[in-house]
Amino acid sequence: MITKRIIPCLDVKDGRVVKGVNFEDLSDVSSPVDLARYYSSAGADELVFYDITASAEGRRLFTDILTEVASQIFIPLTVGGGINTVADFDRVLKCGADKVSVNSGAIKNPALIGEAAKLYGDQCVVLSVDIKRVDGVFRVFARGGRDNTGLEAIDWIKRCTQNGAGEVVVNSIDTDGVKKGFDLEMLDAVCNAVSVPVIASGGAGNIAHFTELFKALPKVDAGLAASIFHFGEVKISDLKQNLKQNGISVRL
Repeated sequence: MITKRIIPCLDVKDGRVVKGVNFEDLSDVSSPVDLARYYSSAGADELVFYDITASAEGRRLFTDILTEVASQIFIPLTVGGGINTVADFDRVLKCGADKVSVNSGAIKNPALIGEAAKLYGDQCVVLSVDIKRVDGVFRVFARGGRDNTGLEAIDWIKRCTQNGAGEVVVNSIDTDGVKKGFDLEMLDAVCNAVSVPVIASGGAGNIAHFTELFKALPKVDAGLAASIFHFGEVKISDLKQNLKQNGISVRL
């Protein structure tokens, strides 16, 4: 049985971890270095670091904070935000990232995924997709959920994984921060379209939501969340014990 991963996410703006609802109304949470250190020792399987305004502001990712975060943790680190070229991949990997997440950069230049996969391997390239329903259709959004690209999400994800993306993070804008559960309909559509690992993001409000996710969609490889972990609403150790009791394989 494949071990399911639990992944906290650090959304970083102006050097601080922030959290919002439906990608809006961001509020300050903590220092990314302090939180990263905490999660590394608290049983997280991996950590995701997003510089969430890099693409919208047209700048490169903050590498000084990233380097400090990477130096403090002993679990795999995925980094995204402002990744537009293979040089950006190289830069964040040299700062200590294990995998690089690309979203808006791939929308602007779809060849980026294939170029990066050839240089660093499929396992290093993570496609992050911000998806929202528009008139009943799953649409891809860019620039931190600000711009509707018009792309149909499932076709886009298929295309990117065929080009070399080794993992997909599905960010549901509709459920982000709402804490009513993961977007099972959206995730099911993605899982049925690809053979690479799928990470569910957006909507976790309690332990039961993770159990529901992995029971309903065995193909989902990992659950990602932010605020419920940041604010101590759910402890990763408690979550993993509960998942194990429900017959779901996790690393304790």
